[in-house]
Amino acid sequence: MCSIMGYMGSSLSEDRFKEHFDKTISRGPDMQRIISEPGLILGFERLAIMGLEESGMQPFSLNGNMVVCNGEIYGFRTLKQTLEADGYQFVSDSDCEILLPLYEKYGVEMFHMLDAESACIIYDDKKKSLIAARDPIGIRPLFYGYLADDEIVFASEAKNLVGLVSKVYPFPPGHYYMDGEFVPYRDMTKVTSVVKDDVDEICKNIHEKLVAGIEKRLDADAPIGFLLSGGLDSSLVCSVAAKLLQKPIRTFAIGMEGDAIDLKYAKEVADYIGSSHTEVIITKEQILAALPEVISILGTYDITTIRASIGMYLVCKAIHEDTDVRVLLTGEISDELFGYKYTDFAPNAKEFQEESAKRIRELHMYDVLRADRCISSNSLEARVPFGDLDFVEYVMSIDPEKKMNVYHKGKYLLRRAFEGDYLPKDILMREKAAFSDAVGHSMVDYLKEYAEEKYTDSEYEELIKKYDYATPFTKESLMYREIFETYYPGQAAMITDFWMPNKTWEGCNVNDPSARVLSNYGDSGK
Repeated sequence: MCSIMGYMGSSLSEDRFKEHFDKTISRGPDMQRIISEPGLILGFERLAIMGLEESGMQPFSLNGNMVVCNGEIYGFRTLKQTLEADGYQFVSDSDCEILLPLYEKYGVEMFHMLDAESACIIYDDKKKSLIAARDPIGIRPLFYGYLADDEIVFASEAKNLVGLVSKVYPFPPGHYYMDGEFVPYRDMTKVTSVVKDDVDEICKNIHEKLVAGIEKRLDADAPIGFLLSGGLDSSLVCSVAAKLLQKPIRTFAIGMEGDAIDLKYAKEVADYIGSSHTEVIITKEQILAALPEVISILGTYDITTIRASIGMYLVCKAIHEDTDVRVLLTGEISDELFGYKYTDFAPNAKEFQEESAKRIRELHMYDVLRADRCISSNSLEARVPFGDLDFVEYVMSIDPEKKMNVYHKGKYLLRRAFEGDYLPKDILMREKAAFSDAVGHSMVDYLKEYAEEKYTDSEYEELIKKYDYATPFTKESLMYREIFETYYPGQAAMITDFWMPNKTWEGCNVNDPSARVLSNYGDSGK
């Protein structure tokens, strides 16, 4: 991970810019560089992953133009060779150095061309203006706000902008900003042609595209590790990676002291694929102590995001403190594509597909936000194979009649696609448990108990009146909101709403986001 920040105008000093930029130094602890010219400030904080030498430090410049980018550009070597044939001379092995030659050659059309998890800010010297863009899923973060006279400022995290602008906005994924407008360039939820192949052909393509998405994310000049929960998604990423690398990979799992549901499944997978496996055991005291820090790094009050982030943050903290790993592959974004436990209640294929599209569009506020902040706050980089653009585009185009749970097994297409020697059959066919539950049911119980002790019923009823946007509806949600407001006062609208099952569906009208409250939870999380 890296951190970027950019501003054009006259009302912000370099000292004040740096004061706010320093708030995300954990994203890029290796080196900071700020370029300040009359009317322009660009900042970059580097976590060196590709091209580790100082020559890979940003901003990059070319013919007066400059760029800062937090991201990975997949397939950049092929693009680089094409650009070199055109006469461009590169000074580093960094993937992000190709952006300015691409911009010079193609303009903003280049964003359509990129296979990337990235957010970037480009200074166009001829136009004397800033262009900014974010990847189509929003895997890499970007926010913006306005200073005096509508001067726009961009930054990797909301915390960079709090106290600098009156209102912080998330930069919309799949858009670029130019000449004062946000222009959509790629919508991952738009289906131009429905895939109606038979299940065998669909599973073959799912297999090939996910393997390709994992393989390209193994390209790094820094040590790689893998988060392994023992659930289907992370287990598949680990298994495929181990086969591709043909050597033991490093896997990490976390669980509560006493009832760590998934640790035994993670160990089973680790033993099966022969990984070098580490278990991190956490306690009630660690959970409660970490809560304010987790909310401060997340910039959210969403219940399920916070619950799931505590375990993820603590395992990443252990990885950062005890290992030399710098890149982590994770299993996020599978649920949004193939379905949650609650999408078993989808009344028809059309609504299933619409729900999937909604979840993809909102990913940057929930699971993707969680993965980015928990990992980057510990000076690590996240890579998300299920978010591979070709893979997402294909799965979204599959006939939803085939993606629905008509097989009496959630995510059936994904499971079938990897039948064979990838995973033990009991892991491949194991029902899903939410990450926060799988870390240990006691973790969520402790958080709820803590909130109950914090507020009397009358205090709760009085305090929720303060919030007319996304009003807290349980003591737990109130506790999270109050902590959020201490770090991000008045910025609640950054999050659309609480992540909850689709309450309009029969069986889903619940007041807790955990799948544990659904009637079909069954053997999940046992």
